[in-house]
Amino acid sequence: MKSRLIASLALGALVLFGTTGCAMLSTQATTLPYSPADGVNVPDSGPVLVRNALFVTDESGKDANFIAAIINDTEDSQTLHIEIGEKSPIKKTVRVPANTTVSLGVTDDPLLVEGLDVEAGADVMVYFQSGDAEGVQIAVPVLNGALDYLAPFVP
Repeated sequence: MKSRLIASLALGALVLFGTTGCAMLSTQATTLPYSPADGVNVPDSGPVLVRNALFVTDESGKDANFIAAIINDTEDSQTLHIEIGEKSPIKKTVRVPANTTVSLGVTDDPLLVEGLDVEAGADVMVYFQSGDAEGVQIAVPVLNGALDYLAPFVP
């Protein structure tokens, strides 16, 4: 009788450990960084921070507007260098005054990128660099004006 009781308790403990133990070993989804918006947050590319970066294109995909929040928390004016595409990158710069946020597409005009030639739904590799930092390359999504709140940003 005692062996049955011990076997039942052991089996119960094994089932309990087996069904809850995997959570101890797996990564918690809440600890993974992600961009909770249409655009992407660019990993630190220098003193200037880039948040919610995306392109809004017309139906042809030829031209697009670059939209993002560009944040300069430093005491000095900074320049963000942007290289769009990989083969023959389109180069742009955005000057950001000290302790200021430039909101391309919201309070400031979006940055027009002519000759992008990418259809909505794709990603474009973009290199961001500011200050003395090395910079970072990240895939930035291309959207169209199908959503009402993006329609005003179609070039």
